Amino acid sequence: MSDNPAPATVDFGYRQVAPAEKRGLVRDVFARVAPRYDLMNDLMSLGVHRAWKRAFVTALDPRPNRRLLDLAGGTGDICFGWLARGGGPALLTDVNPAMLAVGRDRAVARGRVATLGFLVADAERLPLPERSFDVVSIAFGLRNCTDKAAVLAEARRVLRPGGRFLCLEFSRVEVAALQPVYDAWSFAVLPRLGALVAGDAPSYRYLVESIRTFPDQATLVGMMAQAGFARVRVRNLTGGIAAIHSGWRL
Repeated sequence: MSDNPAPATVDFGYRQVAPAEKRGLVRDVFARVAPRYDLMNDLMSLGVHRAWKRAFVTALDPRPNRRLLDLAGGTGDICFGWLARGGGPALLTDVNPAMLAVGRDRAVARGRVATLGFLVADAERLPLPERSFDVVSIAFGLRNCTDKAAVLAEARRVLRPGGRFLCLEFSRVEVAALQPVYDAWSFAVLPRLGALVAGDAPSYRYLVESIRTFPDQATLVGMMAQAGFARVRVRNLTGGIAAIHSGWRL
């Protein structure tokens, strides 16, 4: 857990809400979007999220003797990529049972239940022992967490010395020519897609807003260093629309 005092309010998109209220609101969002989550990811990113996740899994460096913990893992894309690349046993965690249920169905269909575990868990308070994983990952989940510093602290706590934490998340566009197109797509198109495909424009409006309120590349580097990670690095993807942050527990 973070040692900093809990703030009175936190961001939920562009709104400020109480921390306990945000947890419930985020759970409700992902319970609603779970059935169409994978389809909407393809539509929202025009399929680019698959390339980002492939790059992320490559950065995780899967090996048979390494154990992965995937935080806020949703429907399991990162764990499935890890296992397909020859990684060792993986544990898929998410605070939302509806998202994990989709991931479990996918694991059964792919014959991955022997090497993939499932746990309903809050990334801010993991019911897991210290120094128990070789790699900890979180992909497009940190921005939805209420206490991001607590998530980073927990990730470091459960890593073995010499283990690595990696975060794939939307970030700040660093190519000026992309910004107007990106803004138009985000605010004009994505909520309409949510309404048409998932019947839920407000949830997708929140997801867009949550991207804009998430810390930029340099700020997240500083947060990871403050959490105790060493050799923190950032790699921009698609001009900074997304980024991979990584750090080591030494």
